[in-house]
Parts: sequence; structure tokens; C-alpha cells
Amino acid sequence: MADYDNRVIRGARSAEAGLIDSGLRAHMLRIYNYMLVGLTLTGATAYAAANTSFGQLFFQASASGRQSLTGLGLVVLLGTFGLGFWLILGINRMSAATAQLLFWTYAALFGVALAPIFWVYTDGSIATTFFITAATFGSMSLWGYTTRSDLSGMGSFLLMGLIGVIIAMVVNMFLHSAMIMFVVSVAGVLIFTGLTAYDTQMLKEMYSANDDGTIAGRKAVYGALMLYLDFINLFRFLLYFLGNRR
Repeated sequence: MADYDNRVIRGARSAEAGLIDSGLRAHMLRIYNYMLVGLTLTGATAYAAANTSFGQLFFQASASGRQSLTGLGLVVLLGTFGLGFWLILGINRMSAATAQLLFWTYAALFGVALAPIFWVYTDGSIATTFFITAATFGSMSLWGYTTRSDLSGMGSFLLMGLIGVIIAMVVNMFLHSAMIMFVVSVAGVLIFTGLTAYDTQMLKEMYSANDDGTIAGRKAVYGALMLYLDFINLFRFLLYFLGNRR
């Protein structure tokens, strides 16, 4: 009788684990799909702003031929960063549909900030860097999802490194030092490669089979935003090394 009860308990636990595992896979797939839509919107907006008359809304050529932001372009750029912070800090007060719409709006507007890469680098090197970024991101995200190692210890170290990179980039806006930019780019590649694995594991652990549709939707959008930012920043720093300038 005891053996029968043990088999029933083990079977119930196995069934519950199977449901959780299936639900987790569906949740992570939803995150990746949202992220992919965001990247597509960013790429389409960036290309359109750099190569069509649409870009004249945001950029204007100076007397020297260099492109600068129009008034609308500056508003869009500042608004994009504000929207990103609003989404991160206020997502728990939004409906899942609103959070999803804001994320895709943010991703589309962020393309304006990326448009200048099409004037600086060749299309071929941008495409090559994108595929290398995708391979790197995919490998690290898979490792973060499957590893049994606890990556939480990386979080504080990576956050401190990220703050250092941001400070160095701000300082270099005034110094225009190639050496600082090189060091920042190396650090950026390492930091966002690590963050890809760390964030994937964090998002995996945030999943709960007991979440209702609203909470699960918010988590999916939040996860898509985190991984989207990891991908975009990894791409930008890799482009510094791999991009061929025009």
C-alpha cells in the first residue's frame, strides 16, 4: 500500500513538473517572439529613417554635409528614452496589452536613434554584424536557460560594469578619445554577452505556473524588453569592431 502511494505521489509530481516545463517553454517562446517583433520594428524604422524621405522628419543635412537632428528628431530621441524608463518602472501598473503596445512603440522609435549606422557603416558589414550578434546572443541565452549554475552572482558585477561603461561614454562625448571608445566597446561586448545569459536565467526563474493572464503578459513584455536591450547593445558594440566604415 505504501509503495502504491509513493508511486501515485511520484506520478503526480512528474505530471506537475511536466505542466510547469511545458508552460515555461511557452512563456519563453512568447518572450522571444515579442523581442523578435521589436527588433524587426527597430530595423525597419532605422532603415527607413536613413534611406528614405521619411528620415527628413528627424534628420537634416548641415552645410558640411553632416546629418543632425531636427527639432522633431530630438523630441523623438528624448521621448524614446523616457518611454523606455516608463515601461520598465511602471509595467506593473499597466495592462498586458498596454505594455505590449508601448514596447513595440518604443522599439519602432528606437530605430531613429540607430539610423546613423547606415551612414557610417556599409550595409554588408551591418548585416554580418547582425548575424554574429544573433549567434552570440542565441548561444548565451541558451546557456543561461539550460545551465544548472547560479548566475545571480554575476548580476552585481555586470551592473557595476554597465554603470562604468555609461559614465565612460558620457565622458568621451567631450573627450572624443579613440582609446576610451575602444576600451568601452570591449567592456560593452563582455557585459552584454554576460547579461544575455544572466537575464535569461532571471526570466526563467520569474516564471510561475500560477500567474494569471495579466501577470504572465506583463512578465513576457518585461522579458522581451530586457533581452531586446541586451541584443541591441551587444550589436552596437560589436559593430564598432566588425563594421566597415564608408
